[in-house]
Amino acid sequence: MTDKSTKLYGRASKVMVGGVSSPVRAFKAVGGTPRFIAKGRGSHIWDADGKRYTDYVCSWGALVLGHADPRVLAHVARSMRKGTSFGASTEEEVLLAEKICSALPSVEKVRFVNSGTEATMSAARVARGYTARPKLVKFEGCYHGHADQFLTKAGSGLATFDLPASAGVTEGSIADTVTLPYNDLESVEAEFRKEGDKIAGVIVEPVAGNMGVVPPADGFLQKLRKECTDSGAVLIFDEVITGFRVGPRGAQGLYRVEPDLTTLGKIIGGGFPVGAYGGKKEIMEKLSPDGPVYQAGTLSGNPVAMAAGLKTLEALGAREYSKLEALSKALAEGIDAAASKASVDVCVNRVGSMTGLFFSRGPVRNYADAKKSDAAAYRRFFWSMLESGVYFAPSAYETAFVSVAHSDADVQRTVRAAEKALGGLADR
Repeated sequence: MTDKSTKLYGRASKVMVGGVSSPVRAFKAVGGTPRFIAKGRGSHIWDADGKRYTDYVCSWGALVLGHADPRVLAHVARSMRKGTSFGASTEEEVLLAEKICSALPSVEKVRFVNSGTEATMSAARVARGYTARPKLVKFEGCYHGHADQFLTKAGSGLATFDLPASAGVTEGSIADTVTLPYNDLESVEAEFRKEGDKIAGVIVEPVAGNMGVVPPADGFLQKLRKECTDSGAVLIFDEVITGFRVGPRGAQGLYRVEPDLTTLGKIIGGGFPVGAYGGKKEIMEKLSPDGPVYQAGTLSGNPVAMAAGLKTLEALGAREYSKLEALSKALAEGIDAAASKASVDVCVNRVGSMTGLFFSRGPVRNYADAKKSDAAAYRRFFWSMLESGVYFAPSAYETAFVSVAHSDADVQRTVRAAEKALGGLADR
C-alpha cells in the first residue's frame, strides 16, 4: 500500500513544481507514485506508509556511513546547541579544510560553498580568471550541476528525461562551452590542437556517475592532464560524487592523476547541504578577497554541515574502505551472475562503491553507449526490486551506492531480489 505517499504526492503537486524539489525524485522515468520517506537508519529507509527498503540511493551517494549514523548525529547535536549559523568563520570549518587538504595532495587551499553546482560553477570561473581565457571543455553525459554553462549533453536528470539541454539556457551562455565524447582521446587532442590557447579549463567526472557508472578508459585522464599542462589550461576534476567515495583520496588517488582544481560535495557534508572547491595555491588565490575573482555565500561553511562532514571523514579508514569494496564487489558480481542466469543483457560497471546497471550488452564506455540501455527493462526491474523491499534510483542513468552500514545479508537479499526481477524480465 502507498496510501500516505499517494496523498502526500497529491498535496505536494498542488504547491511544489512536479510535487518534488528535484526532477528525478518524481519517478517520471519509471512511472508510478514516488515514495515519500519518513525515516532512515543504517542501510534502510522507511516510507510514509511504514514499508522498509534496503537503500542504494544513500542520498545520492552522500551517506557513506549510512542513515542517522550515531557518531554524526551526536557531533551535529553538539554543534547545533552552540548555534546553527553565524555568517562568520568557525573552528570546524578550519578543521574540515585541513582534513581535505591533508587527504588530497592536489588541494592546497579550499573554499566552502553550499552545493556541488556552486562548486563546479565557481571552479570554472576561477579557471577563466586564472588563465584569462574563455573556453571550457566538458564531456557528454557528465553532469556538473545546473549552471547554464554545463547544461549541454549532460547526464543525471537531462539523461533521464532525454533532454539535450535545458530551456532557458541561451546560446550566449554556452558559446564558450565545448562538449566532447567521454573517453575519446582523439577528440581531446584535436580540440587542443585547434583551440588550445583559448581553453581555460577542462572539467570532467574522473569516474562518470551521472550516466550510470562509466570508468575512465586507459590513458584518458592522463591525456587530459598532459594536454592541460602543455597548453596552460586548468584541469578540474568534479569529485562531488567520487570524492571520499571510491577511496580515501578520491578518483585522483585511485588513478594517480592530480588535477589543478577539485570540486567536492555529498560526503564532505555528511548528509547536509555542502560543496567545496580547491586546488593549487596560485589558482585559488585568484579568489576574492585575495584576488579579482568574486564568489560569496551567506551559508557557506555552515557550522552544522562542517561538523557532520568532519565526523564523517574521521570515521572513514582502511577498514571502512575495505568493507565498501567487498560489499560493492559482491553486489555487482551477484547481479551480473543473476543476469547471466536469466539470459538478460545487463552490463554492470563498478568503481569502488559505485555500481551502474545498463540493460544492454555493453561495453558502456561513453554517453552514446549508455543511451543504448533499455529504459523499459530498467523500469520493470526497478518496480520488482521496490516490491521486494530494495530501493534503487528511479532512473536508468544513476548510480547504486553502498554504505558502511550495509551488511553481507543486505547484499545477499538484494541479489535474491535481483534474481527474481531478472527472471521476470526473461519470462516476458
